[in-house]
Amino acid sequence: MADREHFGSNLTVILAMAGSAIGLGNIWRFPYIAGKYGGAAFILVYIAACIFISVPIFIAEATIGRRSHSNCFGAMKKLAPSPRWKWLGILTVITPIVILSYYSVVGGWSVNYFMVSLVSGFSAYGDSSFASFIGSASRPIVFHTIFLGITALIVMKGIKSGIEKFNKVSLPLLFVMMLLIMVYSLMLPGAKEGVKYLLNPDFHSITPSAIAAALGQSFFSLSLGAGTVLTYASYMKKQENILATGVGTAMGDLLFALIAGFAILPAVFSAGISPGEGPGLIFETLPYIFSRMGMEVPFLSRLISIVFFFSIVMAALTSSISQFEVGVSYLVDEKGCSRRQAVYIVFLFAWFLGAICSLSFGTLSEIKLAGRTVFEFCDQLTSNFLMPLGSILLVIFVGWVMKKADVRDEFTGVGTQTLSGRLFGVFYFLMRYLAPIAILVIFITNLVM
Repeated sequence: MADREHFGSNLTVILAMAGSAIGLGNIWRFPYIAGKYGGAAFILVYIAACIFISVPIFIAEATIGRRSHSNCFGAMKKLAPSPRWKWLGILTVITPIVILSYYSVVGGWSVNYFMVSLVSGFSAYGDSSFASFIGSASRPIVFHTIFLGITALIVMKGIKSGIEKFNKVSLPLLFVMMLLIMVYSLMLPGAKEGVKYLLNPDFHSITPSAIAAALGQSFFSLSLGAGTVLTYASYMKKQENILATGVGTAMGDLLFALIAGFAILPAVFSAGISPGEGPGLIFETLPYIFSRMGMEVPFLSRLISIVFFFSIVMAALTSSISQFEVGVSYLVDEKGCSRRQAVYIVFLFAWFLGAICSLSFGTLSEIKLAGRTVFEFCDQLTSNFLMPLGSILLVIFVGWVMKKADVRDEFTGVGTQTLSGRLFGVFYFLMRYLAPIAILVIFITNLVM
């Protein structure tokens, strides 16, 4: 579209893409997954997966977005030789909106914990606090509404005034805050055991399940197959380098995940808690750690808990705005809605489904879909099926349907023999052959686990 907004520079594109990638998965999921599968050994496999698999998939998705300069559905209409590919466009519009629905529930939990740390701290934290909070019929929905409302306000401002401006401030601030937490965590008594765990690889722990987990974490951390990369890439200018964007995004996401690991696991070891504690590590284990710290150094513990949970809120927002933007872009381009109207529609849909997901921890816990609560079903559906399906179709489309010359033109930016041009053959091979195999491994693993 002639009047389509663009990001201001390659740096702002990388900040926006990195913001989309950096989210609760880095702070919440990466530390406990790394803890579960052997620390340093898992990290080495994870880095390899990012370089050789996730970055080629990222570039493939970005290629479609910038080539079309359109939303997910519109991209297929413009580029696909057959109308059957429109279903890929529909899939990549629906997936991020479903993710946004339950993601904003977890984002609401983050807002609640930030408020607790700000108002009263965790000195009186009890073992049942998290369970009683998420089982409540009203409080989680209130915070779900607040979190989703903040996301909507940012997206309503547009690409440059909203998303770009927010990421330019939030991403550097997020890194600084997490670095401060890391420094504090490393100074705790017994923290060096956590550092050893993250730096000394035990190669015996590299099992098939660990490799599959590393593939999955690298894959989902970059939000591949969910339409967010495609949508953000549609706002890129022609002269901006897709290879630099992909590598820069992956590096930023990986660096932040490692910082989060060094911020959280040393504190976990210091408290004598298992590093593979599981999904409750952030919302159950860490408040318990903060409560113990508060008995010894109340002010410092309070300050660290405030910074930590504010970091989680910011990380959650940088991802949620990209998920929100996919639906807004579709409604503006395809249905002729104004940005404000599109934001209202996406907000209402995500709020309603999110409210049901939230209530599935309490009032609606007896309602099961395929043996799971609504929240669990939405999570499993998108993570284990819709995202892998979207990704494999995207790499097949770029690798086997689009003209190689068109893919190369987008990859190099100007079609010249630059570094990008010399690396194109490597990327094309990885994207056509290795990436689909890796996605199938993730898909099959999710089915049997």
